[in-house]
Amino acid sequence: MVDFRLEPGVLRGRHIALEPYSDALKEDVRAALDCDADAWQLFFVGGQGEQFENWWTTVNARVAAGTGVAYAIRDLASGRVVGTSSFLNIRPDRHSVEIGSTFLHPDVRAGYVNPEAKLLMLTHAFEQGARRVELVTDLRNLRSQAAIAKLGAVREGVLRRDRTTWTGHIRDSVIFSIIDLDWPEVRRGLEDRLARLA
Repeated sequence: MVDFRLEPGVLRGRHIALEPYSDALKEDVRAALDCDADAWQLFFVGGQGEQFENWWTTVNARVAAGTGVAYAIRDLASGRVVGTSSFLNIRPDRHSVEIGSTFLHPDVRAGYVNPEAKLLMLTHAFEQGARRVELVTDLRNLRSQAAIAKLGAVREGVLRRDRTTWTGHIRDSVIFSIIDLDWPEVRRGLEDRLARLA
C-alpha cells in the first residue's frame, strides 16, 4: 500500500503559486485577508482585522502538529498574494485529507485562481497517495457550496450542529468528497475550465 504524506512545498501552476506559510509571508497574507467582513462571518475561525493574529496562530499550530499545510496563494502575473487555502485533518492511516480554510480576495473570485488552486492541491494529494479528499463548508455558505459542486465533488450530507464558529454561531456543516476513483474525471474538468479561461 502506498504511504500517504503531505510534505510542505511550493505548488506552482501556470497562473498561481501556492507557497507554504512562513513568517516572511505573514503581512502579505494579512493584507489579502483584510476585506469582506460578511464572508468572514461564515468561517470557523475569523481572519480579518483584529482576528488575524488568532487565524495565523491557529493555522500554524496545525502545521506544527503535522495535521495541516497552509498556503498563501500568489498570483504570478501581479506578484500579489490574493488568498489562502489549506490541507486540514491530514490522516495518513485513512489516506484522507480535507481542503479548506480557503479565502480569496474578492478581486480574484471569478477567474482562474480557485480552479487552479484546487487543481494543484488535489493533484498533490492524490499523487501522494490520498484515497479521499473532503471539502467541508457552512450550510449558510451557498457560494462555497456552489464552487465545491462545480469542481465535481460529491455532496455527502450535512453534519448538524457540527461546531461553534468564532462568532458564536453553532453551524451545520455540509460535507463533500472527491475520491481517487473520481479524480481522473475531476482533473479533466478542472483542466478544461482553466483552458477556457486562458
